[in-house]
Amino acid sequence: MTHDAKHFRCEVKDRIATIALDRPDRKNPLTFDSYAELRDWFRALVYSDDIDVVVFASNGENFSSGGDVHDIIGPLTRMNMKQLLAFTRMTGDLVKAMVNCGKPVIAAIDGVCVGAGAIVAMASDLRIATPRAKCAFLFTRVGLAGCDMGACAILPRIIGQGRAAELLYTGRSMNAEEGLGWGFYNRVVDADHLDATTQDMARRIAAGPNFAHMMTKTMLAQEWSMSIEQAIEAEAQAQAICMQTGDFERAFSAFVAKEKPVFEGE
Repeated sequence: MTHDAKHFRCEVKDRIATIALDRPDRKNPLTFDSYAELRDWFRALVYSDDIDVVVFASNGENFSSGGDVHDIIGPLTRMNMKQLLAFTRMTGDLVKAMVNCGKPVIAAIDGVCVGAGAIVAMASDLRIATPRAKCAFLFTRVGLAGCDMGACAILPRIIGQGRAAELLYTGRSMNAEEGLGWGFYNRVVDADHLDATTQDMARRIAAGPNFAHMMTKTMLAQEWSMSIEQAIEAEAQAQAICMQTGDFERAFSAFVAKEKPVFEGE
């Protein structure tokens, strides 16, 4: 898979892709182009053999200010229903692509993280923030419903129905302390340590059994709509598949030899 990107930053090192929106002077808003390119990049990630973990980083002390007011909001007011539906489906497709990319995604959140930026953080698997992180689902502030890009389905599963309802109805900011206490953030660290902490977590995950990580991510997404019985059967099948991998044998051999296993992702 190509690592070139026109509308966001992308660097791949040691099987970890670090990406970030790249307009720090405007707090990294999303545009039509960056939405579409991120969607296509995450879709292609399914077929990538050289990336095991993605870090969605902040840039210039902010994560993202959401959809650009001039490049997106203004043009949307002049579109017809067919055009608007094409846009909202495209933005939702970014979340689908993140959920279905087969790789763990870690969001490193500093400063402003609002609107569609908050959705990107929400759609990530893990979130590490700084004390100055401010996350808000601002859609009602611009006269829209809070149910954007899967927010009403995903956010309640992370922080609970009542807390999600408050944020989606009011559009108010969730501060770092709330986000940590509510389970939205996995960890809050000083801004100076954000990148190092996130990369350390990414390296720890990348050193693990990455085929099995793909199965875990798949099950986390698919089991939302399963009964308990269906989920248990799906996990039985997933685990049996993982038992066929070389990494399972490597872990056993390392345990017998009292060594740390070295996983190869297959």
